[in-house]
Amino acid sequence: MGAWETMDPSDQPPFVRDYAEIWRAADKVVYSTTLESVSSARTRIERNIDAGSVREMKSSAAGDISVGGPGLAAQAIRAGLVDECRLFVAPAVVGGGTSWLPDDVRLDLELLDERRFNNGMVHLRYRIVT
Repeated sequence: MGAWETMDPSDQPPFVRDYAEIWRAADKVVYSTTLESVSSARTRIERNIDAGSVREMKSSAAGDISVGGPGLAAQAIRAGLVDECRLFVAPAVVGGGTSWLPDDVRLDLELLDERRFNNGMVHLRYRIVT
C-alpha cells in the first residue's frame, strides 16, 4: 500500500486520484508482530489488536474506520468491532484463499445498499444487526 504514498496520481483516472488523496489523508494502524518500521506517513504499528483501544478509536473518529486484510477482519468481527460489511462480489470463482469470515461467529445482516457494475461486479453494503 506504500505505493499510494509515492505515486504521482496526476496522470491517473479520477477514481485513482481520489483514492490516493483518501489514503494520504488517513491515519493508519498496522497490526503486525514482525514489522519493525512503517514506510508510509500517518502510520503506526501495533503488535496486537486490542478491542478497547479500537473502540476508543471508533468513538473519536470523525469518519469511517476501514479494516484491511482477512485475518484482521476476522479478529475485528469476532471482537464485535465491525458495524458494516462492504462486499465486492466478482464474476469469477477462484477457490481457496484466506477467509475473512471467522468460523465461530454468526452475523445477522441488513442490506443497506447494492450497486451493480457493467463488468458484472456487485457491491453490497450491510449493517450488522446486533
